[in-house]
Amino acid sequence: MTPRHPVVRLAVPLAAVASLAMLGSCGIFGIASKVGEAIEAEKKIEVLAKYRGLENKTVAVVVNADRGTLYDHPVVVPQVAFNIAGGIQQHVSGAKVMNYRESLAWCYKTPSWTTLPLGQVIDDLGVERVVYVDLYEFRLNPPGNRWLWEGMAGANIMILEKESLDPDAAAETYEMVVRFPDQKDLSRESAREADVQLGLVARFTQSVSKLFYDHMEDKYPDKKINPR
Repeated sequence: MTPRHPVVRLAVPLAAVASLAMLGSCGIFGIASKVGEAIEAEKKIEVLAKYRGLENKTVAVVVNADRGTLYDHPVVVPQVAFNIAGGIQQHVSGAKVMNYRESLAWCYKTPSWTTLPLGQVIDDLGVERVVYVDLYEFRLNPPGNRWLWEGMAGANIMILEKESLDPDAAAETYEMVVRFPDQKDLSRESAREADVQLGLVARFTQSVSKLFYDHMEDKYPDKKINPR
């Protein structure tokens, strides 16, 4: 009987090794792809200030809210005023911000201040710029459903300039709408009302403050790349 050639016996093992090498290569490329996606998802980009006119100016922050918000969330107006004033003072070069308690006190002593000409508002406060936050909606639940947390804050932000050619018109106006929390269908039992309100106020006021200085933001703020 003629003995089989050794090469015949090695054919299957060599093929198996080649297959394993190919699978290993695919796995490496797959891992590298996932790592690349994760890195891309975490990238930051620089966002320039939309309005630089607060730099080296005296500034006051005033906040108006509808009666429903004042009744349901009485601490929101002072929280918003405090956070925005602090954000501007901390991040805007040369800005000198009026203590939020002083601007709030002026609002309380002038109950009809929202009906005054804008030029008179800035004159009465005695500053060069006013950041006027008109909070037209602030809620923690979807309309008609108090069993879910679905916070939303919406406002028009007006910038008043003392030296404006038309002192009774806003120099710039921006609309700001933010939502909190990010989770969908978050039940009432899953979080405390105070925490949801605090988170919504923080996100809203940070977004408003960032109108006035350069900052870094997520390249993909609305979604993350999930490696597959």
